Amino acid sequence: MVAHAYTVAFEGVDARPVEVQCAVTPGLPAFSIVGLPDKAVSEARDRVRTALNAMAIALPSKRITINLSPADLPKEGSHFDLPIALGLLAALDIVPRDAVSQTVALGELSLDGALIPVLGALPAAMTAAEEDRTLLCPQASGAEAAWVGACNVIGAQSLLDVVKHFTGKAVLPPATPGEVTAAATGRDLRDVKGQERAKRALEIAAAGRHHMLMVGTPGSGKSMLAARLPGILPPLTPAEALETSMIHSLAGLLDEGGISRSRPFREPHHTASMAAIVGGGRGAKPGEISLAHNGVLFLDEFPEFPRTVLETLRQPIETGRVMVARANAHINYPCRFMLMAAANPCKCGYLSDPARACSRAPACGEDYMGRISGPLMDRFDLRVEVPPVAFTDLDLPAAGDSSETVAARVAAAREVQAVRYATLPGTRTNADTEGAALEEIAQIDAESRDLLLRAADQFGLSARGYHRVLRVARTIADLSGSDSIDRAHLAEALSYRIVTAKDA
Repeated sequence: MVAHAYTVAFEGVDARPVEVQCAVTPGLPAFSIVGLPDKAVSEARDRVRTALNAMAIALPSKRITINLSPADLPKEGSHFDLPIALGLLAALDIVPRDAVSQTVALGELSLDGALIPVLGALPAAMTAAEEDRTLLCPQASGAEAAWVGACNVIGAQSLLDVVKHFTGKAVLPPATPGEVTAAATGRDLRDVKGQERAKRALEIAAAGRHHMLMVGTPGSGKSMLAARLPGILPPLTPAEALETSMIHSLAGLLDEGGISRSRPFREPHHTASMAAIVGGGRGAKPGEISLAHNGVLFLDEFPEFPRTVLETLRQPIETGRVMVARANAHINYPCRFMLMAAANPCKCGYLSDPARACSRAPACGEDYMGRISGPLMDRFDLRVEVPPVAFTDLDLPAAGDSSETVAARVAAAREVQAVRYATLPGTRTNADTEGAALEEIAQIDAESRDLLLRAADQFGLSARGYHRVLRVARTIADLSGSDSIDRAHLAEALSYRIVTAKDA
């Protein structure tokens, strides 16, 4: 008679149900695993056999066959150890078969029977809830999985604890969610001397989730400004925290099962490969753009990134999703991120400094910024020049609003947008608005429209750029508490769109 256990196989952030069928039949002694297992899954038979021996359970001299169904779905990872062991224990009538069949299990076994934490407990718990089953996992993964709340999560330290639980000798208590963590950056906008225009642009970008490019000489404060962006962003909503944590769970970034309410801030080096940025590699893992989902992707030294890597950002910026297509996998990851980029105006960095500009100006700047294609440049809502700060300004006391004050204005603007787009699925901020919804929220009077049309004609704005100006103007109006877009709001939005574009 065949015993049945259940686990999951990961396809991106989705955990697909897998049935573990175990049959112990007469024949030559053998232990085989079928159903497209990878090397780690195939090696499970040795870990399971040794763990059972550590519990003084000897396998019978019969043929043991483990089938992982559906058989055409690739199975990868060491988390199949526990469900295979459960299916075998059920087939040997050591644990009740009906109890095992009501459980989704995942966990790696050590040779002494201890359970080692694995990646993906959170998406596995989502699947267990959909299947109306209990999730059984290593105790170290239980705090993470318990965040789902819709299913019962049991965390065990060893395979012996699992056997005692199913036989009723020592029932394991349900796991409890880990702590909600909030990263304290300790970085305040007041630390940045001068750069009031760049600070204003940073506030607008945070309020509407707009993509922003900063261009300035080395040492002008571009990286300092970007590092202070997390301090003014609103915390993740519960739904956003859960979907972001599912990606981080697959990447092993959750600390002791705690879920962070702080928005992700990813800053890969410019030598990062395409697979590291977009996703891919072994198992088509999520890349930096997916790890920055619902947060910020900061690309410093933007033109230094390989052009092929930069061009792959164009589609994810527009769609909020990326398809990692490989010969053996087609994985869809969410990547709704805010792109923050910083660049020097030229290779030497001092194109705008008359005292230090190189002899190749202006060709030096044209060649350097020419590494960024026009279509990619067109996707930046705000382009800000960050000039060098005078030495005399560095001795001045801190000025301007603190990050706490700016964060309050950003949160108020985000709340207005949350109410505005409550009935529009997939739309959360002004940057997401398009089509008829954009026409409705970005209505302008005849005088403002004439200004926009003249600017579009003079500076050659594309249709995308035209609409992005309207979205930024809507965000500026939200920050000022205005129900309508005034000429001043539109003029400010245009100033961030065309000045640096012309200079670059």
